[in-house]
Amino acid sequence: MQAPLLRALLAEAIGTFALVFTGCGAIMVDAKTHQLGHVGVALTFGLVIAAMIYATGHVSGAHFNAAVTFAFALTRHFPWPRVFAYWAAQLVGAVAAAAVLRGSLGNVASIGATLPSGSQGQAFLFEVILSAFLMFVVLAVATDTRAVGEAAALAVGATIAFDALFGGPVTGASMNPIRSLGPAIVSGNFHALWLYILAPVVGTSLGGLAYQVIRGEHR
Repeated sequence: MQAPLLRALLAEAIGTFALVFTGCGAIMVDAKTHQLGHVGVALTFGLVIAAMIYATGHVSGAHFNAAVTFAFALTRHFPWPRVFAYWAAQLVGAVAAAAVLRGSLGNVASIGATLPSGSQGQAFLFEVILSAFLMFVVLAVATDTRAVGEAAALAVGATIAFDALFGGPVTGASMNPIRSLGPAIVSGNFHALWLYILAPVVGTSLGGLAYQVIRGEHR
């Protein structure tokens, strides 16, 4: 395996670790202390993504999300042969972070697992739409030279934060199969996990294709 790819995979693992440790950790800390609140948790997810994009975007592209990786490949902005390697690195980071959280805080709030508050159909719809918003913004700032590249991290972080602010009470606002899978594996809570794996992939695919249409990129 080439050194640049190894560095990219390490960056993906570290970034995904930070996402799960900080974001899911915020859910767990709030469950124990009630000091953060829903807004605090949503902002934590947005801020950690923004920080990790600035830190590793130039190394790996800062996906940290299996659905984002899939959508990049689908829209031909990422090579298919690297997709599974990125997924593996992301899963390692997510499971490691969830394990550290469980070891330090206990099995609190199912290690920040994403769970629907209503029906699974409702949650699926919300996850598709939230994920489409996310990929629409990601593809714009990551691939279009007309976008303000310096603000990419803030744009993506803000999208995750506003998605989580209004979608979190309905679905947990995962938008990321790996973010949901890591805590599920460590906590053993697999309730409705299928929708948190499938819906983000559908949503990011739709969001990515939608941006290609308005951009005028026909592939």
